[in-house]
Amino acid sequence: MGSYVGKYIEFIEVEQKPKTKVYAVVTVYDVEETIGYIKWFPRWRKYAFYPNLDTVWETKCLTDIIEFLNKLMEDRKK
Repeated sequence: MGSYVGKYIEFIEVEQKPKTKVYAVVTVYDVEETIGYIKWFPRWRKYAFYPNLDTVWETKCLTDIIEFLNKLMEDRKK
């Protein structure tokens, strides 16, 4: 299992499924608290972000998430 660190957000692999992976989304300041997940969304045939309830997001954190989602899809195409 691996992880990827953005500027403000860290993505920690928590599950390996047969064809996809699931990542916990945490801040780099508090890796003990999961604030969302990234996992495969079958209807769209791509990875998607599933934020936990009562979490607040701003543009810099969302940019980290977008960049990670794009990386996952690029890796999947290889």
